[in-house]
Amino acid sequence: MDTSPAHGPDLMTGSAHGPDLGIVVITRDRRASLLRTLERLTGLPERPPVVVVDNASRDGTAEAVRARYPRVRVLRPGRNLAAAGRTYGAAALRTPYIAFSDDDSWWEPGALGRAVRILRAHPRVGLLAASLLVGAEERPDPLNALLGTSPLGREPDLPGRSVLGFLACASVVRRDAYLQAGGFHPLLGVGGEESLLAIDLAAHGWGVVHCPEVVAHHDPHTGPRPGREARMLRNALLTTWLRRPTGTALAATVRLAADGRRDPAARQALSEAVRLLPAALSRRRPAPARLERRLRLLESAP
Repeated sequence: MDTSPAHGPDLMTGSAHGPDLGIVVITRDRRASLLRTLERLTGLPERPPVVVVDNASRDGTAEAVRARYPRVRVLRPGRNLAAAGRTYGAAALRTPYIAFSDDDSWWEPGALGRAVRILRAHPRVGLLAASLLVGAEERPDPLNALLGTSPLGREPDLPGRSVLGFLACASVVRRDAYLQAGGFHPLLGVGGEESLLAIDLAAHGWGVVHCPEVVAHHDPHTGPRPGREARMLRNALLTTWLRRPTGTALAATVRLAADGRRDPAARQALSEAVRLLPAALSRRRPAPARLERRLRLLESAP
């Protein structure tokens, strides 16, 4: 992709070695949606390089992208890496900062230039959570308000309120921080995978902040999404077992089991979590005490 700057060398070019920021898109069997998204991403004034990670699509996604957008780099890991495909793309891209998009989301023109300025000015920021506008009506995503009123407050060396949640398709990361934290955990797949990454970044001392002046857009598929609610519940429980105290994880398990008496999604989530629990326990690394206190503060907030 053409990486020449649109706003001068201070925004995206970084150095003689290449651009400062690139975009990683993960996709699977969403060719038409992806092609529309790439039209927007390749037309951004910042002109960032774009990498598409094709998670084992069966609809000719890779061939279609190469034919229509020859400057977009397509990676085919050979299997469905789900959310961990973003880490596969980040390892290949090698720009200091990386913005994530889904195959139905894109960045507002100028937003990535603002993100680069913020990340350069605040070296402890590991992840920047943008504002998200949804659909043709550009409705603010409800998460925007939650992030903007985070009870974690604002730390003196950070450019916005600290948060421990975000939406992947509206996030920009410092590549070194993201890879140090391990990226999106391969155990979780897609669905609520962001919380674990936020915890892992914070555990390494990186700031996770909401910067509402950086804006992304999302035009989600309106059809049914079978199994998504169960995946969200499953991943919330697995995240608890991976990073929270044993008592907290046991209590969360009991609650999900109780919910499962009347809720099929909760039953499915518990069944899947039990199957994955040995793998989670083998990778268990409880958050430091200072971070656990912040997680409890978030849980107690009204």
